[in-house]
Amino acid sequence: MERTTMAVSKPTVGARRPAETSPHGALARQTAITIDRVGVWYGAAQAIKQVSMRIAEHEVTALIGPSGCGKSTLIRCLNRLNDLVEGLRVEGRIVLYGQDIYAPLLDVIALRKRVGMVFQKSNPFPKSIYENVAYGLRVDGENRRAVLDAVVEESLRAAALWEEVKDRLPSSALRLSGGQQQRLCIARAIAIQPEVLLLDEPCSALDPIATGKIEELLYALKEKYTIVIVTHNMQQAARVSDHTGFLLMGELVEFGATEKLFTTPSDPRTEAYITGRFG
Repeated sequence: MERTTMAVSKPTVGARRPAETSPHGALARQTAITIDRVGVWYGAAQAIKQVSMRIAEHEVTALIGPSGCGKSTLIRCLNRLNDLVEGLRVEGRIVLYGQDIYAPLLDVIALRKRVGMVFQKSNPFPKSIYENVAYGLRVDGENRRAVLDAVVEESLRAAALWEEVKDRLPSSALRLSGGQQQRLCIARAIAIQPEVLLLDEPCSALDPIATGKIEELLYALKEKYTIVIVTHNMQQAARVSDHTGFLLMGELVEFGATEKLFTTPSDPRTEAYITGRFG
């Protein structure tokens, strides 16, 4: 993957910005991720056009828009999964707690431990439930049974799955229902204690009951993690997110507090989309 970037001084690795204040002086949430004039090209085709936004920590930020608008492309820039796409080029800056994640010397593996991801289709490994959750720790060289046991239980509890699977941890993860598999993937992602959790349409293949469980889970998880979710379901975005960005043809049309965006949008294109006039 090619990339061009504006010249910037290299920030301290892992440094966190001081908490910001609102225009009225009240303490606002700290910025976890700053997206600054990001553009993305697949060869000669531009998929993302100069997108800028700030993602607050310990909130759920939703990205909405019609199919092909660039939602998944943008979210995959946040942990550099797009590096795996041949011919893709990124411009601009993405900063995670003061660190440019596209800096030349950045350790991409370390970045992906800090920014976990759950995909549209649940993808448990063909291993036991226990080993799915313990996988990331084992890769890091952690093999102490007591440590693994504690992390597996804690992660499954955090993913609201422990009570359903605690008596069958040695059984195959592939025997779980679709909704359980998706929560298992969330447990696997948080087992390595990321700072940010990305979810790319995590409920699109689930029934309403399983979707409801995932949405309830997001309320609890944002106490510990910053969450960015791509969703094609506007009602879901309205229910679970604190801030929402509306993308259209690679452009960030509007970004702001979810309640305001859904009730009094600033851009007529946003209003047309959320009222179902297109998309």
